[in-house]
Amino acid sequence: ASCVQYRLVVRDVHTLQILQLYTCLDQIQHIEWSADSLFILCAMYKRGLVQVWSLEQPEWHCKIDEGSAGLVASCWSPDGRHILNTTEFHLRITVWSLCTKSVSYIKYPKACQQGIAFTRDGRYMALAERRDCKDYVSVFVCSDWQLLRHFDTDTQDLSGIEWAPNGCVLAVWDTCLEYKILLYSLDGRLLSAYCAYEWSLGIKSVAWSPSSQFLAVGSYDGKVRILNHVTWKMITEFGHPATINNPKIVVYKEAQKSPKLGLGRPPFPPPRATSESKYEIASVPASLQTLKPLTDRANPKIGIGMLAFSPDNYFLATRNDNVPSAVWVWDMQKLRLFVVLEQLSPVRSFQWDPQQPRLAICTGGSKVYLWSPAGCVSVQVPGEGDFPVLSLCWHFSGDSLALLSKDHFCLCFLETEEPMGPAVRELDGHT
Repeated sequence: ASCVQYRLVVRDVHTLQILQLYTCLDQIQHIEWSADSLFILCAMYKRGLVQVWSLEQPEWHCKIDEGSAGLVASCWSPDGRHILNTTEFHLRITVWSLCTKSVSYIKYPKACQQGIAFTRDGRYMALAERRDCKDYVSVFVCSDWQLLRHFDTDTQDLSGIEWAPNGCVLAVWDTCLEYKILLYSLDGRLLSAYCAYEWSLGIKSVAWSPSSQFLAVGSYDGKVRILNHVTWKMITEFGHPATINNPKIVVYKEAQKSPKLGLGRPPFPPPRATSESKYEIASVPASLQTLKPLTDRANPKIGIGMLAFSPDNYFLATRNDNVPSAVWVWDMQKLRLFVVLEQLSPVRSFQWDPQQPRLAICTGGSKVYLWSPAGCVSVQVPGEGDFPVLSLCWHFSGDSLALLSKDHFCLCFLETEEPMGPAVRELDGHT
């Protein structure tokens, strides 16, 4: 699904043929599929409106108007039959039921980086709250939205919450001004608290491993600390130095590749404005391009800004914001650095293939980069003109990849003979 101004376009993922075309009441700011892909939500924050469309019954639709309360966020519940709307100034969250048309209200939601978290099985929702200048967490049962647990957290200014994939532990972390991450059980008991250091900027990113055995905590000091699920103590930390000295670590560097020309004849078709690139293995010691952060300004570009585990738990990909062009891939079985990929431009986004350890990277240029344990490849996005890839998203099957620019999108189909394949045999795009 994609939106163009006030129109919602639903296409077939294989042919890109338009299946449905819906017209909303205003310009769409946010779209989201329900978990079963039967409904799609369109939020128009400026008007305080949400419209819901049915794929099975195109003539059916639903309109939710928050009125004077306004609207700043809207999302589905895991069952795909309830919509959670957050009003302006985070005064409340309104839960709308598509089945019974009933409405529930949840007060005191906290305006923070990540204030709502659902368990993977969809049974429970944790909500960060702020009451009387103090942080709390409430756990609700998603079937009837009844309060299960309510407890206060030992945080100065709670920044985010995240359930472990098994739904047994809730991670709660504090503002970047104080290094503190707390682990709570489902019934609200404090299992452990971890603090790496004091009197400096603290936690910047957090990620659970798919098996719930590891919790990776990215910090402003440029290190990732790995906590284990037995004692909740640190088992190792990963540094991100600007120079790689270990000869066992493979460092791939993107390099420009000049097009081959015929003898005296101009190339046909003419080359693009953006030249092709390839990866070269750098000799050790290898130096990475670093960025000097402006520490006198808010949100300095330092520390671990991105973390992601591979779906099989074998690898962890990270980005250190003051080494913005490099992606670090760590071996989680041996707890050591495995590969470093350095791009020509700063990395904007990366995401793991949901089915296998294959990482897709984009840098805002007209290329997409793929890495797997067998190697890596740089692929030019086909199509006329330049196509700056600003973000990307895998299909859950791992067979296709959506690339997004500011005004267009491209759907790429990956065909490989072997299950891994850094070598993409073919990559077709349609805009």
